Amino acid sequence: MLISRTPVRASFCGGGTDLAAFYENHSDGGAVTSLAMARYLYVTVNPRFDNSIRISYSSMEFVNDIDEIQHELVREAMKSTGVTHGIEITTIADIPSRGTGLGSSSAVTIGLLNALSSLAGNPMSSEELAREACRIEIDVLGQPIGKQDQYAAAIGGVNTIGFLPDGSVSIDPLILSDNTKQRIENEFSLVYTGLTRSANSVLSKQKEMTVDRMGELSTLRLQAFQVRSALEGGRLEEVGRLLEESWQIKRMLVDGITGELLDNLHDQLIDAGATGAKLLGAGGGGFFLVHGDDEMKKRLEKSLSSKHKILPLLIDSQGSTIIHDDGKRWG
Repeated sequence: MLISRTPVRASFCGGGTDLAAFYENHSDGGAVTSLAMARYLYVTVNPRFDNSIRISYSSMEFVNDIDEIQHELVREAMKSTGVTHGIEITTIADIPSRGTGLGSSSAVTIGLLNALSSLAGNPMSSEELAREACRIEIDVLGQPIGKQDQYAAAIGGVNTIGFLPDGSVSIDPLILSDNTKQRIENEFSLVYTGLTRSANSVLSKQKEMTVDRMGELSTLRLQAFQVRSALEGGRLEEVGRLLEESWQIKRMLVDGITGELLDNLHDQLIDAGATGAKLLGAGGGGFFLVHGDDEMKKRLEKSLSSKHKILPLLIDSQGSTIIHDDGKRWG
């Protein structure tokens, strides 16, 4: 048996510029500054005695042929790694695995590739995992998504990730003091909206509107570097203000990113004393990333309903890792 552990991510600024419709048409490409969170997706893989395939996630599949698998990420990760039969796969998540704006679907793909390639005796490097996950999700499955989630999940830490016009990706880790890391975990929170959604419909609209929104997206790209500077300088209130500026731009990009319930929750966060709050991911639901002090958190805990769970922003520094390996190999 072998188990991989893969973080989800929180994006500070720059989201949307990791779409090919933007970075292929901007001379400097796109850029996102994001943080891998210590909230994880676990994938367990184990060879079976026979050639059947058993998959357990929010549903259960038991099939005899790889092409019968309904979970497309599992199916394509198996094909990619050559593990095509005689396998049992289970996924478990610390948070809801879809529709939260934390890049959990890509974390699933990264975790599957890491576990299956290791079980097959051909482990992938972090960047190989990210590239292959992008190929599966974008090229093979045709999902209208960008590349930031895959790299954040595979590599871990806090990074500015660049998406160049030729399709290549650069990783530039932030230099953060231990004190700043501790302050990030103390001062930033995730507030669950109680809503989940499919990102594909919003991202498809955003892809179609990219040419008309190049000015706004260019501003979001610039904010990725501004927030990097503020984080490295320990100016976390400035980070909060940039989150707020980013949200005010993002919410106007296309229909479906926000709505009355989300706008009301955002206003409630600001009224409680938040420096800034931005909805993570494509929009429509998931989590707000919020900056504010302990007094703000206490006010939120008293004022928000039980469905609006509040989580600290804990940093993962490892990326996707193998946390258990009993030495058995597939084949």
